[in-house]
Amino acid sequence: MLQNLSYVALGGAVGAALRYLVGIGVVRMVGHGFPLAIITVNVIGSFLMGVFVVMAAHRGLTHLSPLVMTGFLGGFTTFSAFSLEAVTLFERGETTQAALYVALSVGLSIGALVLGLIIARGIYA
Repeated sequence: MLQNLSYVALGGAVGAALRYLVGIGVVRMVGHGFPLAIITVNVIGSFLMGVFVVMAAHRGLTHLSPLVMTGFLGGFTTFSAFSLEAVTLFERGETTQAALYVALSVGLSIGALVLGLIIARGIYA
């Protein structure tokens, strides 16, 4: 347990640092405005999650999942885990569940953010 926790922490630190660097690089290349840096990180992270899931299964590397999936890719972008869960539901034939998962995750997350903004602005206004 402690070893896996260490892997998650190490991978998360590296992933978060890389997310920061990629974000800075994208903003320097294209400027501010549309959140292209976040989209770039989300797409790259989701792609890497797909590659790792298949590679780990075929090469017997699933023991590295805490380091790579939860840690590194979770620190780089939690969108990759969200994408994997949605596709897994879809591949299982649970199309309605997949659609509900996507709609609820996005809708409730945005709603929770808005609620947090409203409450915090009320407190600090």
